[in-house]
Amino acid sequence: MTTTPQTPDPTRTPQTQQTQQTQQTLQALQDTNSSVRLRAALAAGTSPDPHYVDHLVEQSATEPEFFVRDMLTWALTRHPVNLTLPELLGELSSERAQARSQALHTLSKIADPRSWPAITKALLTDADDDVARSAWRAAIVLVPEGDEAALAATLATQLGRGERETQLSLSQALVALGAVIEPALHEATTAQNPDVRAHALATRQLLRDPDAGFTLAIEEAKRTVALTGAPQNGQPAQGTPQDGQ
Repeated sequence: MTTTPQTPDPTRTPQTQQTQQTQQTLQALQDTNSSVRLRAALAAGTSPDPHYVDHLVEQSATEPEFFVRDMLTWALTRHPVNLTLPELLGELSSERAQARSQALHTLSKIADPRSWPAITKALLTDADDDVARSAWRAAIVLVPEGDEAALAATLATQLGRGERETQLSLSQALVALGAVIEPALHEATTAQNPDVRAHALATRQLLRDPDAGFTLAIEEAKRTVALTGAPQNGQPAQGTPQDGQ
């Protein structure tokens, strides 16, 4: 038995096939199954298409699964920056915290210097911890040479904030800036808030000994703060380690 060869469909041009594939991928991004959404994000990054960009950004703002969001970020990094940058910068003013956070995360991966002016004090001090942490990480990637001290001063205003994960993120961001953070940390050791003082001391310890664990550093700093009491007249409390000691 012989099989009659099928006549090629003249309407299915390569461009038509690409359009159909794009539409299928966009539909899959909205699927209720997270594995399907993950594969769609992978497909969008593997075969970039300008039509994907706004959909990838929009999905990032609402995607509930971390591993899918991570793939969405990767897919966006595979597209031309001139297409992704305006979309991501626009998300920074969104009322949705996840939209701001994910846009900042993706900007940190793209690392285009033109993003720096958008990393505002409002984002660095955002009330949402996830947004603030993403802003800190983006800032240390994008900060221009010469602006490190000003960034350190802004980041230091967040010392003592949040739980361990947030405090660790801030300490890591500050330490990444290097010795330029010393003046800001020294000033923080004179704060009336004991959590601020302890966080500043722990961050200083990490700066001087990068191998020191944050948990041990913060616990030791809390003990030091408890033993030395509140600072007087803007000076570190008696017994508080001084710069260079």
